[in-house]
Amino acid sequence: MFNIDFPLSTQILMVVTLMLSTKGIAGVPGASIIVIAATAAAFGLPVEGVAIILGVDRVMDMARTCCNVFGNCIATVIVARWEKELPNEVLVEAYAKSYDD
Repeated sequence: MFNIDFPLSTQILMVVTLMLSTKGIAGVPGASIIVIAATAAAFGLPVEGVAIILGVDRVMDMARTCCNVFGNCIATVIVARWEKELPNEVLVEAYAKSYDD
């Protein structure tokens, strides 16, 4: 679209920059657009390209939120099991109740 070629080292640096700059935005709706626009400007990419994903970002944001919540729930159960704070009986009871409804 914009016909811009980046060397592999710049692409890796861009990925690392995006990974580091997105660590604190999980709870902020729509913040990913701001981070993408800022990173694009920092690497000399046309910010107009961000407008292309504006239309689908709301749906993608909802999907990211679902994945984030699901991952946090799984991590909570794993840590609780690891620390022996969640006995097997509780899990079996919750599992049985889910099929009784």
